[in-house]
Amino acid sequence: MPNSDLLPSLLFKINENQLALEAAIMELTLWIEQRGATEVGGNVRSALQTIDKNEEFIKLTLAVLMTPD
Repeated sequence: MPNSDLLPSLLFKINENQLALEAAIMELTLWIEQRGATEVGGNVRSALQTIDKNEEFIKLTLAVLMTPD
């Protein structure tokens, strides 16, 4: 398998890891907010918005990269 064929799979796995980390961080955020640290929770949610904002573009790009020529 040529190295160029590995790139889409690598990017897919990196994106998958990113989404798993986002989910874990959100669970921790909910736990923190339930204990009264709403300002910290708000800060984390703001940071996580970047992942949400970029998710659709990443999915579309991966779909294009994984489509056979």
